[in-house]
Amino acid sequence: MVNNAVEDVTNNQNSDGIKPLSSSEMTLSFKEKVGYACGDVASNFYWRVFDVFLFIFYTDVFGIPAAAVGTMMLVTRLIDAFSDPLMGAMADRTITKYGKFRPYILWGILPIVAAGVLTFTVPDVNDTNKLIWAYCTYIFMMLAYTFINVPYGALLGVITSDTQQRTTLTSFRFIGAFSGGSLVAYLTPVLVDYLGQGSETAGWQYTMGLYGFVAAILFYITFATTKERISPPIHQQSSVLQDLKDLTENKPWIVLFVLALIIMMTISLRGSTGTFYFKYYVGREDLIGSFAMAYMISLAVGAASTPLLTKLMDKRRLLMVLMSIVTVLSIAFYFVPKDNILLMFTLQILIGLSLGPKSPLVFSMYADTADFSQWRTGRRATAMIFSAAAFAQKLGGALAGAMIGWLLASLGYVANQAQNGASEQGIVLLMTLIPAIFAGLAVPLIYFYPLTANKLKEVQEHLNTEQSFLGLK
Repeated sequence: MVNNAVEDVTNNQNSDGIKPLSSSEMTLSFKEKVGYACGDVASNFYWRVFDVFLFIFYTDVFGIPAAAVGTMMLVTRLIDAFSDPLMGAMADRTITKYGKFRPYILWGILPIVAAGVLTFTVPDVNDTNKLIWAYCTYIFMMLAYTFINVPYGALLGVITSDTQQRTTLTSFRFIGAFSGGSLVAYLTPVLVDYLGQGSETAGWQYTMGLYGFVAAILFYITFATTKERISPPIHQQSSVLQDLKDLTENKPWIVLFVLALIIMMTISLRGSTGTFYFKYYVGREDLIGSFAMAYMISLAVGAASTPLLTKLMDKRRLLMVLMSIVTVLSIAFYFVPKDNILLMFTLQILIGLSLGPKSPLVFSMYADTADFSQWRTGRRATAMIFSAAAFAQKLGGALAGAMIGWLLASLGYVANQAQNGASEQGIVLLMTLIPAIFAGLAVPLIYFYPLTANKLKEVQEHLNTEQSFLGLK
């Protein structure tokens, strides 16, 4: 199989049987951009539910203590330290007539649908077995998410080599993600109430079943409408250990990994705490869906503005400006009185507009680091690069969850009851000043990212020249 693939590339074809395209033909059609974006709309039927509702589902519906939830979220991420790079290595070495990464989007549909329903199923067992069930189903959910999402992310790095097209494609992706997330944030409480007919546990189970059905259709659209156009060097042979070694020597990737981890903590702290903030501090549980939806729409608008913003300044400088704004706005949020709903929504929308471009920028930068690694080593491991991105995202969310659980437990949080002054203040801090600290830490870190616009141009010109010499263009 490997020999046949090499022969195909040598005959000026990629693994999908399509002749490699010239630089001018790397411009993507609107159909393919939308098709690729559908994959992240589908993913957000899961990720956004986890980000906004999972913690409070575990404490207030499932009945697990907050500290135990925080510990579970952190412990289960240790598995991702192995599963994400393993998935990346496996995808990089997969050879099919559909490419390396697209088949996993198709194969992963049934596992992720099943995992979503099981994670939000409340078994009729004692508290110890409930916790075991929560651990097992959450681990299954994260493994299923890894199986489909690591190849999906890596697909970005092989659809086109044009950096501006990558930024545009990631903008489409995250417009889809945030638009889908908006619907999920707003509709989930409504669907749980409607489908459950008085039973919150049944409502969650039916809601996730519905989301799974829609996600399955969207994942198939992504598989059917995208193409893989970039292949590793023809005679590349490298071990998994070599791929990992290349990662540890890839400075742009290292900076992005730490940066993504820190920014994800900012996002997850605010996302997960928002439900607690309105239920227990503001006393307006009815506004949770609207507040989350307003935030997601502003993220989508911010993501849509990314291609325009990158024409005004390079990616590194733009990220520094945006994270500085998020820091200031998060600090300002701390001083909002609990009865000033309008100001809460206004600041949340402004934070969303500032954070929106972060995801398109960082993920297009991950694709750039794959180019940098190939330029530096002569080897390409696209899925390994993106598996690390997925791990940073999940680890950041897990650390945020652990922080929420441990802090609330230490301050006396009790589910479904009026909170004491300490736990109420803890909720406010988790929504405002603590995320501000992490956003502020991101600013100086971005400075160390070495792939400036000029350096990236040098890297890609070298790769294009090399591919032209080998007859791949």
